[in-house]
Amino acid sequence: MAIKYGRPIGFVPVEAEPAASPAPPLDLCSRPRRNRRAEWARRMVRENVLATDDLIWPLFLVDGHKARMPIDSMPGVERLSVDQAVREAVRARELAIPCLALFPYTDPRLRDQEGSEALNSDNLVCRAIRAIKKEVPDLGILCDVALDPYTSHGHDGLLRDGEIVNDETVAVLVRQALVEAEAGCDIIAPSDMMDGRIGAIRKALDAAGRTDVQIMAYAAKYASAFYGPFRDAVGSTKTLTGDKRTYQMDPANSDEALREVALDLAEGADMVMVKPGMPYLDIVRRVKDTFGRPTFAYQVSGEYAMIMAAAGHGWLDGEKAMMESLVAFKRAGADGVLSYFAPRVAERLRQTGGHIS
Repeated sequence: MAIKYGRPIGFVPVEAEPAASPAPPLDLCSRPRRNRRAEWARRMVRENVLATDDLIWPLFLVDGHKARMPIDSMPGVERLSVDQAVREAVRARELAIPCLALFPYTDPRLRDQEGSEALNSDNLVCRAIRAIKKEVPDLGILCDVALDPYTSHGHDGLLRDGEIVNDETVAVLVRQALVEAEAGCDIIAPSDMMDGRIGAIRKALDAAGRTDVQIMAYAAKYASAFYGPFRDAVGSTKTLTGDKRTYQMDPANSDEALREVALDLAEGADMVMVKPGMPYLDIVRRVKDTFGRPTFAYQVSGEYAMIMAAAGHGWLDGEKAMMESLVAFKRAGADGVLSYFAPRVAERLRQTGGHIS
């Protein structure tokens, strides 16, 4: 090979690797980790705080005395006789939980096509309201208004020729609300999703002199697969015929939730609820941002059961998942949460001085 000026003819030089550029200097004013370096610092800058005031504790009721019946699909949750519900109400007061939500397991012999036991002023829920108010008068009580725990077909309304009829159902729900209010219920919570029921109930309560009774509307309640364990708890799993998609909302819809909330507020709801909770945090956020009204979420039985099952198998830290899930509701804009974790969360907050460690 010929050499010219010290290089072989035809030699193609390989370009040298470019020298690595020095890392750009870090903007010393932009170090977010400074606010995370210690627990006290994280607490100081925390944007959302979970407190016992945010909790509503749902209880399941059953006839009997000194009865505590485990619910297989909801580990740690039991059906309680009235005397045991009173004991839990005392515990709620000690834990500073402000409100209980009551749901009955109705004896199948008392269920019928019309859900008539819902109108019995001495039914299980009414007896529990009176007993709790006698022992713990300053504890709030929220009562569900819907017919599914009382009907032989498991639906929230009256069934006529295979169809859930709206206006006839509303007339019965009004009477149910009045019965619960007369027993001492503080918050009427219609969960049936019938059109116009909030306005009808508000008008009836006011006419009966119950102007101080609040209404928390299940305004955006979706036809969800996450209700299964709840239906076990109230005994409607085996009785339900068909599904509830003609009155509960389509899980694919978001704008519709805002229309439902707007209607319920216009009809006199004091507070609104989104149900289920975690799969619908986007709805919670939209409702709160749009209306700025007291907004609650229901961490439903299926959500609870999933966390408990995963924790039971050692797949996640149940305590941390529990707390993180409830903080998520606060971050999404919820003013409070109905959760079966309520007593455990309240205990944890008491142990940690009210903060999440």
